[in-house]
Amino acid sequence: MQLEVIAIGGYEEVGRNMTAVNVDGEIVIFDMGIRLDRVMIHEDTDISKMHSLNLIEMGVIPNDTVMKHVEGEVKAIVLTHGHLDHIGAITKLAHRYNAPIIGTPYTLELVKREILSEKKFDVRNPLVTLNPGETKDLTPNLSLEFIRATHSIPDSVFAALHTPYGAILYANDFKFDNFPVVGERPDYRALKRLGKNGVICMISESTRVDHEGKTPSEIIAANLLKNDLLGTDNEGKGVVVTTFSSHIARIKSITEIAVKMDRIPILLGRSMMKYCGIAEDIGIVEFPEGTRMYGDPSAIDSALRTIAKEGKENYLLIVTGHQGEEGAVLSRMATNKTPYQFEKHDQVVFSADPIPNPINAAQRYMLESRLKLLGVRVFKGAHVSGHAAKEDHRDMIRWINAEHIIPSHGDFNLTASYTKLAEEEGYRLGEDVHLLRNGQCLSFERII
Repeated sequence: MQLEVIAIGGYEEVGRNMTAVNVDGEIVIFDMGIRLDRVMIHEDTDISKMHSLNLIEMGVIPNDTVMKHVEGEVKAIVLTHGHLDHIGAITKLAHRYNAPIIGTPYTLELVKREILSEKKFDVRNPLVTLNPGETKDLTPNLSLEFIRATHSIPDSVFAALHTPYGAILYANDFKFDNFPVVGERPDYRALKRLGKNGVICMISESTRVDHEGKTPSEIIAANLLKNDLLGTDNEGKGVVVTTFSSHIARIKSITEIAVKMDRIPILLGRSMMKYCGIAEDIGIVEFPEGTRMYGDPSAIDSALRTIAKEGKENYLLIVTGHQGEEGAVLSRMATNKTPYQFEKHDQVVFSADPIPNPINAAQRYMLESRLKLLGVRVFKGAHVSGHAAKEDHRDMIRWINAEHIIPSHGDFNLTASYTKLAEEEGYRLGEDVHLLRNGQCLSFERII
């Protein structure tokens, strides 16, 4: 028997996710992501034109050179959802492997856009669609099952690899949302059935494991937005909301609130148009009639001229720039680089928390300060996470009842916190819960 898990990326940081599972020489890779904070540190670089070796050296993408020492053949590259910290390195690494890329419809549409924009490498891996609730045979010995999950982007899944020795569950990223704004609840029945049938190893995210309780439903964020937008005196004033472009459920809520305010929702920003346009095109979401999207900078400026002319009180703008990123729409608006002029008592709602690193914190603080100097009313807090909290993880551990657990998608503080939780549920570090570093391999033939 040969069964091993190779930790390639995401085991010492949040992001840069990539894991390989080797079953008797048949290898399945899960996710190929980038580390977003490293991209922001090198904000002047154009990643689409850069070589993978340079990006590995910068710590932007996983160092998959460890795969040279793994005996076997890659049979599939499996993607759990469409966030860049899970798919952003596809264009730099996937061409090295003669294997199909498997994902849900929305995820693969995003991958297609990434491939089309790539300037350095020619990615020709076949793209194979697998819907939540479906199973696909990869080889005579391996099959892949997608189990419906909820997260902050549509079409997210848990990936279960069925092997002759039991299932391996890859659970990055998820939350347990029982009242989702877009899509359906997680498939609890499938998770519990998987646990009863036998899971040899669960690889789980640990991003928010140190938060007590359960992560609130997305419907809570929708209600917070209603409170900020419908419960505030903004008559005759400009109203702008900024959030993650990939958070389709959040953006749907904002557009519906705009209609209740008798305002036309306008989506502004390249990524806003990409994520929301694809979601609408493939039928994941239906925005209110009259919703408009603009991605090109010249088109954005033209739209803002029209808004200024017709009266900002007639529109609600949903824009990029919630982290204070230089060059994003909101930052350009706040520094008078667009035709839109903020005035006293205009309203800006941040429906996203700052990503916890010093660069983001500084950029966000600067943006908020600029807006306040202009007399803008700044609202924060209309946000819930897309990641499971401690008690969600406790439920997951009990349902799956895996023989072994490997925490991932976090720095050592987070993976250690997950380990502590697992020990509360009867696991023991080094025996059946394992802390790995990037580049390390855990061989089950030695511990089973």
